[in-house]
Amino acid sequence: MKKIINIILPCFMVFFTSCEDDFIDLTPLASITEDVYFSEPIHYEQNANSFYRQMIAFRPTGGSNIADFMDYGTDLTSYTEGTQQDYGRGVVSLQQVDSYWNNAYSYIRANNVLLKRAESYAGDVNDIKEYIAIAKFFRAWNYYFLVQRYGGVPLITKVLDTDSEELKSPRNSRYEVVAQVLKDLEEAIVDLPLEQNIGTDNKGKLSKWAAMAFKGRVLLYEATWMKYVQTSTDGDGVSMGAGSAGYSASNVDTYLQEAVSVLKTVMDQGGYELWNYNSLLDNKSSFYLFNLEDGGSNPAGLDKSTNKEFILYNKYDFDLYKGNTGLTHGARGRLQPSRKMMDMFLCLDGKTINDSPLFKGYVKTSDEYQNRDYRMRAYFADYDTYEVPVDGSIVLNQQLSTGYYNQKFCTYNYGEYRQTKEESADYPQIRLAAVYLMYAEALVELNGSLTDTQMSESINKVKARAGLPAISNSSLIANGMNIKDEIRRERTIELYAENSRYVDLKRWGLAEEVLGEPIAGAVIEGTDYENNAALYNPSSYQFGEISVATGSGTLKAVQLDAVSNRNFSRTNYLHPLPTLQVGQTEVLQNPGY
Repeated sequence: MKKIINIILPCFMVFFTSCEDDFIDLTPLASITEDVYFSEPIHYEQNANSFYRQMIAFRPTGGSNIADFMDYGTDLTSYTEGTQQDYGRGVVSLQQVDSYWNNAYSYIRANNVLLKRAESYAGDVNDIKEYIAIAKFFRAWNYYFLVQRYGGVPLITKVLDTDSEELKSPRNSRYEVVAQVLKDLEEAIVDLPLEQNIGTDNKGKLSKWAAMAFKGRVLLYEATWMKYVQTSTDGDGVSMGAGSAGYSASNVDTYLQEAVSVLKTVMDQGGYELWNYNSLLDNKSSFYLFNLEDGGSNPAGLDKSTNKEFILYNKYDFDLYKGNTGLTHGARGRLQPSRKMMDMFLCLDGKTINDSPLFKGYVKTSDEYQNRDYRMRAYFADYDTYEVPVDGSIVLNQQLSTGYYNQKFCTYNYGEYRQTKEESADYPQIRLAAVYLMYAEALVELNGSLTDTQMSESINKVKARAGLPAISNSSLIANGMNIKDEIRRERTIELYAENSRYVDLKRWGLAEEVLGEPIAGAVIEGTDYENNAALYNPSSYQFGEISVATGSGTLKAVQLDAVSNRNFSRTNYLHPLPTLQVGQTEVLQNPGY
């Protein structure tokens, strides 16, 4: 009961300027009344700065955990133990209290408090309009987090008291909530600064382009959800779910058209660049980008000032604000790739492993890494050498031995340069590569195709960093490739572990199919593992081996999770609402729970 009340009781936290000013997250002071505090522009600025901590990232707050948003347990990963791994299997437990529900509404209340105080501000409103915009952005951010997790939710845009009637409000539909999200974003965009006008000491603060990029994400997500999922998860709003009030199929094209427009504006005017230092980093920009700190974080001595790819991100610093989570340890263990993930990387001629003469097969440990997309080696290199694993160096002798390493989001020179919980790279919420891919996808969903020029200004830029040749309509035809599938494949690889896979599979209406597949690891048949007790102990794998399609035909691989365990359904597209919330208000539970 107490935690439910806490999401709606009046609450107020004041933040002071300190040595952490440059890192957005400021330290709470003792309580000061709202009337006294919200009297000067600096008060609004300090309060708005506190909102940046509302985004889920490395440093855990209020029960949130980045591990719940790194795509653990999807078809791309091979680790099968833990809460998110259960989610990928369709195992979701009802909870009395859900910190993600409580936190979001607590954050929304804080956003609403600033907006309420701004209405009675006695000074020049132009002095606080940026902070009003930040509050509207984060209210949109938090409501959209709720929509993605639960569907429609109660829409509250004012500050409530303990006796407010709205505390028992029924759920608004997802379409009504999204309309408010888009309204807040549109109003925020007007008064946010250009990235180019944000000084060095304030980098990481919200820009006009970041709000536009997020708006593009919302528009694309909702358009594809309405196109492929439609109203199947809504419920009737009378006995279950939030209903479908405000749904209009015509919004699909409307949203896609607007997504194309705002994303193109960010691409053309934002001044962002892909972080590509392949020539200095042995073609492993896609590894070092995600652990970039000071000059000690990579062999080239590059620091965060070189990163113009991140558009919206959480800012960390080793001295002032560490990540404070066991990131490297968790990512190494839980993000080991599945057989499916490894086989999705193209060869350097731009062809799939089924069609390319460059593919070397699986006989030796190192074979499948040869002549492949640079990201394969950047993500899945050896922990110690950062190179392709040496032949015979990986032993398959326990259920969690998959045959592969993961390095994405792992710190460089772990244990020496950084210890566990010291990792302090910035965490990207939105980056330019994602904008390119969203733009390309929105165009394909809208028009069914891309022009060669549109490919060149979007997906081909992402491919170039990965060492892959540009695609064109003629090359797609020649290689038997489909542009929609190719964009989805690129998203899968480029945004691996960036809170993308579950989101994408659901909005494409494919989650129950794809997550229902068994999970396989290293290929055994015809490789050095076969009949080699020193490298492979079959009895260690409770699910044995399974025949899977590979680049060398159908072969047996270790089975890490059996199809009998994989029961993700349309019900699981949305999480259940906390039962205490449902029991004490007019809010209805989601269908199927």
